[in-house]
Amino acid sequence: MMLSNPEQKYRAFPPVRLTDRNWPNQVISKAPIWMSTDLRDGNQSLIEPMNHDKKLRFFDMLVKIGLKEIEVAFPSASQTDFDFVRRLIEEKRIPDDVTIEVLTPAREDLIRRTVESVVGARRAIIHLYNATAPAFRRIVFNMSRDEVKALAVAGAKLVRELTDAHPETEWVFQYSPEAFSMTELEFSKEICDAVSATWQPTPERKMIFNLPGTVEASTPNVYADQVEWMHRNLARRDSILISVHPHNDRGCAVAAAELAVMAGADRVEGCLFGNGERTGNVDLVTLALNLYSQGISPGLDFSDIDAVRQCVEECNQIPVHPRHPYVGDLVYTAFSGSHQDAIKKGFAQQQPDAIWEVPYMPVDPADLGRSYDAVIRVNSQSGKGGMTYLLEQEYGLVLPRRLQIEFSRAVQRITDETGGEVAANDIHTIFNNEYLNAVTPYQYRSHHIDESQGNAEVRIRVELEKDGKPVTLQGAGNGPIDAFINALGMDIRLMDFHEHAIGAGANANAASYVELRVNNGSTRFGVGIDGNIVTASLRAVLSAVNRDIALAA
Repeated sequence: MMLSNPEQKYRAFPPVRLTDRNWPNQVISKAPIWMSTDLRDGNQSLIEPMNHDKKLRFFDMLVKIGLKEIEVAFPSASQTDFDFVRRLIEEKRIPDDVTIEVLTPAREDLIRRTVESVVGARRAIIHLYNATAPAFRRIVFNMSRDEVKALAVAGAKLVRELTDAHPETEWVFQYSPEAFSMTELEFSKEICDAVSATWQPTPERKMIFNLPGTVEASTPNVYADQVEWMHRNLARRDSILISVHPHNDRGCAVAAAELAVMAGADRVEGCLFGNGERTGNVDLVTLALNLYSQGISPGLDFSDIDAVRQCVEECNQIPVHPRHPYVGDLVYTAFSGSHQDAIKKGFAQQQPDAIWEVPYMPVDPADLGRSYDAVIRVNSQSGKGGMTYLLEQEYGLVLPRRLQIEFSRAVQRITDETGGEVAANDIHTIFNNEYLNAVTPYQYRSHHIDESQGNAEVRIRVELEKDGKPVTLQGAGNGPIDAFINALGMDIRLMDFHEHAIGAGANANAASYVELRVNNGSTRFGVGIDGNIVTASLRAVLSAVNRDIALAA
């Protein structure tokens, strides 16, 4: 039966008494050592674990992006995992600068099987672990502290004995007090010091202590305090690499990893995109690109992030969320009008070699192999900035500001009616229908200009159709547009005019935008596009006139 106050079942995690903590004043200035657990921790969390072909594809991708330490299997857990490790070694698939890691519990038969799996590797990490937290000691194993420590030491001795028999491999030893995040700190130190006394690491041949946030039980600052306490108090610290393995039970694994590095951790274990048991391991891609956004090289190559994501999705059969940091389909996409306007202005001012300062975009999508095509997308929440950005990027149309405002209303009508997104080609169709296809009752056919000598007056003759019937108009003015407006014989006043080229070279077109005040009423915009700039301008005037007539009808 559920308690009326279920929070009474839980206890707040105790703080670490570290009043002189240093980590809050530290700044991350370089990347930690990265270790991927995708093929082990990530694989065991899948509904359908990867077969050999998928694991090989994943392994090759990890190598390609620059991972130098890869946990490849739990070889004592299954023949499949054992065979995969042997295949990597016997088929010489491991580059010389890459170290594989295998995991084993502190049990004699499993340790022997694990060491057997990596015999012949150039360099291998044997990762030994046993659970140390009070709940595990009492509930799962019914063991005392002394018994838990003795189990770890016995496992460490056996690992040393077995690996000494194979000097052809460069062995690295790693120990995890499993559930470190919930283990008493003094006991974590006691058991770790006992293991390091057994393995006798040196500054030249360091061992690894992994301090896993097996279950994320506290806020990230408490985990950082735990790591800093161990960093300060471990024996033989100059011969030890401190590694962290945060899980994401509280949704804070990335923050926990970053603060742990500030607290003295040298190494981070995790999975690409945060896959792993329960809520997942820490997300190595987010961690790496967080560094990148701060001007620090992560030492990993994510210049084709879409290819990495595709590989992970296909191998894990788990989609990456569209709002996943840096990677998701929509993370470089703005629907909001104010966001679109800021991004549009940022792109306009961003210089190629300058510090990146585009609003709302912490990194340049191009640096990750992402195009700008989907940066701005339009729905009912969008404003004029997004619509005009798409017209400019896709079709070379640079709309004057007041025309942007008017056109945004036309798009808004469509998005409100449909309730969905409109793509760039949809916006272009709406633009054409609203302005370029406004050809009734007046339709342009041809024109002839006579520029009188000795003065600025221009005379024009324009051939039109009105309601399908040919019409010839003539007029004079201080320029072609003024002359044409006079020829129309309407109460029209030119309020604004803009023009620009679309494209370059012999095939370039001209775009003309006019704003007319008709019959002393509201203004109307017109747009014309043609290979001839004067023709484009005349078409724009007719576009505005036709739109006024249609709106008045």
